[in-house]
Amino acid sequence: MPAREWPDAVCAVMVMLTSDAARWFRPPIPKVPNVSPNNPLSRMAVEQADITRAAVEAIVNAANQRMLGGGGVDYAIHRAAGPGLLEECRGVAEVRPDVRCPTGEARITGGHRLPARWVIHTVGPVWHGGQQGEPELLRSCYQSSLQLAVRQGIRTIAFPGISCGVFGYPLELAAQVAVRAVADFLAADDMLEQVTFMDIDGEVVAAFRTALEDAGGQRR
Repeated sequence: MPAREWPDAVCAVMVMLTSDAARWFRPPIPKVPNVSPNNPLSRMAVEQADITRAAVEAIVNAANQRMLGGGGVDYAIHRAAGPGLLEECRGVAEVRPDVRCPTGEARITGGHRLPARWVIHTVGPVWHGGQQGEPELLRSCYQSSLQLAVRQGIRTIAFPGISCGVFGYPLELAAQVAVRAVADFLAADDMLEQVTFMDIDGEVVAAFRTALEDAGGQRR
């Protein structure tokens, strides 16, 4: 039967399937091999890759307090996710004028056009020499994000190097805080299967690999 003679119901279904393909037909999440719930470090990995293409259930966005997009990984995630992400972020309630997510906290939205189903937005601290609570705030970024992930039933998640860009946090120190924060969280949690530190920047990746190895984790 020619396409122009198809029943209206059939055409409607085809349009719906085509327009929602990016949202519903996501790549399968790979199984995570050789992990031990009793060893948090066995559930942590470092990978040099584009986080916007990560085959995980959730990715973390190094956002700003307004949650309306910015530079670096924030820009890349918004660009890959499409305008729906910005629209959803606009709907997040402000806790005070122009602040939807205070530093050290996290908020969750859908992934829209991303392979990941969820985006967890967190705001890292700007480095001021380490005497203004930066380590505690950075630790809170990771643990708040993981708390949201567990609450949502997420089992695989990827983090970029939070505060490692224009916020100026020294790479080695940021990586050490991140690894300790995630390891401490996983020690008390048996739901998350894999936490990956993922960045496209080789220097960031090297710092996180060193921090994970120093903590006793395997280089992967």
